[in-house]
Amino acid sequence: MPERRPASFDETSFYLLCDHLAKQDAHIAAILKEYGYPPVWSRKASFETLIHIILEQQVSLASAKAALVKLKEKIGTVTPKKLLGLSDAELKACYFSRQKTSYARALATAIENGELSLKKLQHLPDDEIREALTKIKGIGNWTVDVFLMMVLHRTDLFPTGDIALMNSVRHVKTISNATRDEILALAEAWRPNRTVAAFVFWHAYIKRKNINY
Repeated sequence: MPERRPASFDETSFYLLCDHLAKQDAHIAAILKEYGYPPVWSRKASFETLIHIILEQQVSLASAKAALVKLKEKIGTVTPKKLLGLSDAELKACYFSRQKTSYARALATAIENGELSLKKLQHLPDDEIREALTKIKGIGNWTVDVFLMMVLHRTDLFPTGDIALMNSVRHVKTISNATRDEILALAEAWRPNRTVAAFVFWHAYIKRKNINY
């Protein structure tokens, strides 16, 4: 029996999945009617992308982007070897906090010593990817979720650790006091396409807040 590939979406199937969810959920249908389809957010399966996601932890998207731009101005192509060649002071000048300096170095070291292969990682099931990445200091479930959703386009992730996503669901569904666990239970209705639902609710949040992304 051939090995089953992990479920993922492409641009064509993404829009079909949005339509499918809209038929199931009136709130999703209303978002699509008001704002149109969300972008098919996509990032390269690269070391730079993982560094970018680490930089996005618990800060604004603009702050993370500014740090990444500063790093690229400093070293050009972002590689593990180049990053490991920077001092604490040089990374601080690129807007890396002490904590994120530690996380970035841990990731770079894991790739440099062969502990982690991004090429091999792409073909693994979601749970094995999560296990491999969370072994690295500073990479938790939110970072893995973003990698799975935006890099590999895996279909069924719903990161309850994402404040914007949680707030968007609360706002759209007028359930302001709902806990993360209650929202996760609600999201069961969107299986096996919770990633697509998350993209729709992120889209609503970004449009409502007029955020440049």
